[in-house]
Amino acid sequence: MRYLHAVVRVRDLDASLRFFRDGLGLHETRRNDAPAGRFTLVYLAAADNPEAEIELTFNYDDEDYGGARNFGHLAFAVDDIYATCAHLQSMGITVNRPPRDGRMAFVRSPDAISIELLQKGAALPPAEPWSSM
Repeated sequence: MRYLHAVVRVRDLDASLRFFRDGLGLHETRRNDAPAGRFTLVYLAAADNPEAEIELTFNYDDEDYGGARNFGHLAFAVDDIYATCAHLQSMGITVNRPPRDGRMAFVRSPDAISIELLQKGAALPPAEPWSSM
């Protein structure tokens, strides 16, 4: 058996690509536009392990996927959790659980998918403004 990918259904492909690609730094590995099927699939991966992909599924017909949290979350190890959170904030993304401990933070994608960010290696020393949040 081999792990292939996780699927995230998105309502706004451009907003989701801005978050996952421009915000988190994932890169697009491939894309499948299927106009006859009325959907587009975009596969994204992190540079350190491109074999583990996220598939963004965009259906052309608007559909409300609801606010259910039964998906859980995606997790990414980052080189500098403070810099990553500051970058996402500069893009207008809310850091739902700031990295007060220098180790872990949570943000949400435009489709309310919970994203866990974990500091690679040891936790960074506590730093402001994160410690006070």
